[in-house]
Amino acid sequence: MAAPLRSLVEDNSRCFKLFELFLDHSSEHQCMQDFIHNTLPDILGSVGGGRPVFNVMGVGSGTGVIDLEMLAQLHMKHPQVKVDNEVVEPGTDMLHKYKVLVSKTPNLDYINFTWNKMTASEFEKQWQEKNLGKKMDFIHLIQMLYFVKDPEATVSFFRSLLDKDGKLLISLVSGEGGWTTLLKTYRASLCNPEISQCVNMGDIKTFLDTKDIPYSNYVIQSHMDITECFTEGDEVGGLLLDFLTQVIEFSKNAPEDLKKGVLDLLRHPDCSKEVDGRIMFNNSMEVVVVEP
Repeated sequence: MAAPLRSLVEDNSRCFKLFELFLDHSSEHQCMQDFIHNTLPDILGSVGGGRPVFNVMGVGSGTGVIDLEMLAQLHMKHPQVKVDNEVVEPGTDMLHKYKVLVSKTPNLDYINFTWNKMTASEFEKQWQEKNLGKKMDFIHLIQMLYFVKDPEATVSFFRSLLDKDGKLLISLVSGEGGWTTLLKTYRASLCNPEISQCVNMGDIKTFLDTKDIPYSNYVIQSHMDITECFTEGDEVGGLLLDFLTQVIEFSKNAPEDLKKGVLDLLRHPDCSKEVDGRIMFNNSMEVVVVEP
């Protein structure tokens, strides 16, 4: 009898390892960097109201690579400004890597880092208990709403922290992408009910539209090479399947009918296309920039 399926979120170190493997096999990081360098500067141009210190917050910041890229763009747009940067990250390893990156990155004297080793919900609770009146000029939630219980409440809380010309940037998988197709089809088998693992940007945009909350939307086309997933017993393919399904040792523990269904769907044009003999999974994402 197959073992019960275990969600990848139960093992932080494995989750991080598989995320690194995902980045090696996908264009997501490069596509996000292109967005940060080419689109984000115009978004950041209107924040801060000319104040000498900007308040910035990253929630689920991971190792800080994307954070520092965004902070560099903010600095280029507002070179005279100091930055108070709140970092919210529950992972010990991730936070350590972020601090090491900061220590090795030159010319960050304009940034004051405040480290919060906690989840978004823990941070929200602490903020409300302290009754802080501090307002934020720029908040970013990069690929983190999958790990909260209530994404809509999380978006509402962080939006409430924005100053009058602040911006809240959210990135998630596209509502039209392969991941959304996969997880919607097999939600009952693959998604952890304790968190919002299956949320996509279509869900967030529906919420924002319902509440008449103004936002701008950007689609970031990205793909992932999943060819090895279709070779029985391939180690890399097995690990990539774990990441795609968010299940620990999916190939080993999933019932045969589920495994076959997932593999067939991953190969379907709704999820992937074949390019030069390789199976390229559509892992496009979207960014929304929410107004106060």
